[in-house]
Amino acid sequence: MAENPNDPRQALAFALERYPERVETVPVGSLLLESARQNPKRPAYLKLAVPDEVVKSVRGGAGGDLVLLVRIPKEIRERQESRIILPGDAR
Repeated sequence: MAENPNDPRQALAFALERYPERVETVPVGSLLLESARQNPKRPAYLKLAVPDEVVKSVRGGAGGDLVLLVRIPKEIRERQESRIILPGDAR
């Protein structure tokens, strides 16, 4: 991945590598109040109940903390427990 200061994936990778104890993770399922699939009258949405500290840091534009919704596919989570190294996994 080429260096790009605006790429949230790079910010996430840096934070997880250097400051893992400061990265907060909460499964969305525990915050989910409501959800709906897209239909002709409105877009799809998730309604989350998040702590006030998160709400205070969410602003439009560049201000505040970077808050991400990250999805890790099931097959990648299953690889976490496997001892078999696949060709693309070796570093």
